[in-house]
Amino acid sequence: MEASISFVGSKPNLSPHLPSSSDTVLRRRRRDFPLSSLKFGNLSVLPRISARNYPTRVRCSDGMDETDDGFVIEDVPHLTDFLPDLPLYPNPLKKSQAYAIVKRTFVRPEDMVAQNIVVQKGSKRGVHFRRAGPREKVYFTAEEVRACIVTCGGLCPGINTVIREIVCGLNYMYGVDDILGIEGGYRGFYSKNAMKLTPKVVNDIHKRGGTFLQTSRGGHDTAKIVDNIQDRGINQVYIIGGDGTQRGAAKIYEEVEKRGLQVAVAGIPKTIDNDIAVIDKSFGFDTAVEEAQRAINAAHVEVESVENGIGIVKLMGRYSGFIAMFATLASRDVDCCLIPESPFFLEGKDGLFEFISQRLKENGHMVIVIAEGAGQDYVAQSMRATEEKDESGNRLLLDVGLWLTQQIKDHFANARKMAINMKYIDPTYMIRAVPSNASDNIYCTLLAQSAVHGAMAGFTGFTVGPVNSRHAYIPISVTETTNKVKLTDRMWARLLASTNQPSFLKCDAALPKQVDGETREVIDCTKVSST
Repeated sequence: MEASISFVGSKPNLSPHLPSSSDTVLRRRRRDFPLSSLKFGNLSVLPRISARNYPTRVRCSDGMDETDDGFVIEDVPHLTDFLPDLPLYPNPLKKSQAYAIVKRTFVRPEDMVAQNIVVQKGSKRGVHFRRAGPREKVYFTAEEVRACIVTCGGLCPGINTVIREIVCGLNYMYGVDDILGIEGGYRGFYSKNAMKLTPKVVNDIHKRGGTFLQTSRGGHDTAKIVDNIQDRGINQVYIIGGDGTQRGAAKIYEEVEKRGLQVAVAGIPKTIDNDIAVIDKSFGFDTAVEEAQRAINAAHVEVESVENGIGIVKLMGRYSGFIAMFATLASRDVDCCLIPESPFFLEGKDGLFEFISQRLKENGHMVIVIAEGAGQDYVAQSMRATEEKDESGNRLLLDVGLWLTQQIKDHFANARKMAINMKYIDPTYMIRAVPSNASDNIYCTLLAQSAVHGAMAGFTGFTVGPVNSRHAYIPISVTETTNKVKLTDRMWARLLASTNQPSFLKCDAALPKQVDGETREVIDCTKVSST
């Protein structure tokens, strides 16, 4: 679908904010401020409303010879998309002592964050997101705001910090007093009473692990939830949770839009696995990697204290092996790291058994770190298990750590007739239950404040997160893609160089389904070049 742009003034120059390209693409059109134009340098763009939820291609209408530099905006919804006559108010931060000496208090409408910052001369400018932060005008007054916060899914370090900073951000920056905590996840909207949240109530919850509001999986009933939001007079909803939770947030936003309610829906993405696409990392990840060091160190102490000691540490990572990979790189005591994205095999040349035997001969001990989602196909075949799912729709994982421990025991006892000392450590629930560290506490504060600024500015149906170290507002649909370790990237190569383990990628072997297409292409190229 195409829409024209009107240019006011002379032919525009290339702007650092929005290019004067004939093929600037807006993934979603909306107006930052009703009935006003956006200005990029000496280019003035008069907004034209397009059909909702359809990508809009914007082109110059005056026949100018423009260069296609591929500037794309992944835009987020706004309340004025379906409520165009909402009143605007001055942002109370204008009178805030905290911001009195800030050089630029407010984010400009044309400020964007680039998804890709490594470019070549002449390359496309690529995808951009709206920069997060306070806007000069807001769509809510402090007196009319009734906000609520809900936490869903599994635990993660930092949830309580996010809750605390949303409450304090709304109260200290915008003067909001009416804030509710929804207890027990999504089903808490319609099955439990809400609690009143104030800065005093949440004052020290960041020092505790878990979630102050309690959590649950499943329980999402869009109609019931929005009915409750409407009945309670809630107009700002802050949802903290993983990919399933954010899909639920998208449904809530769609129902709110369908009913024409002035309700801003903001998502704060949460996953300890760091598997959310686009953003640099998820909150709690740094804490998880740091805490994993304790388990790895314990395993290393155990195995080097006995003859032929083999330690296995199972870490979290259902579909993505980021915790295992970063914990291995940080530790330097790990001999082998196994993750869901990379296949591995036990028997034969360059297999895991051969590598273990080699390390035991060289060092007398070894430590293996394995992500919980690694080798699930092998475990399922061995145990003849059927695939089951939890209430969030996630596949229930079999215990690959115990399975691998038994496989190693059996192999060395039967095939090699060699005595070994196995040590198995599973710290997964201990890791996710700890409070967030200093780094994650700061990060959670930025996420919470960005969400508050976005909701007050009228954005809705969005999530927040850092993109190349700059916080941005991101459409929920963009973050639904699972971020995975790329075996073709240099970070995985750094790990292989650190552990000196085999890659387990054999050209003549059938690759498991979890191996991504890019890796398959590289392996196929290797096959061709070796024939």
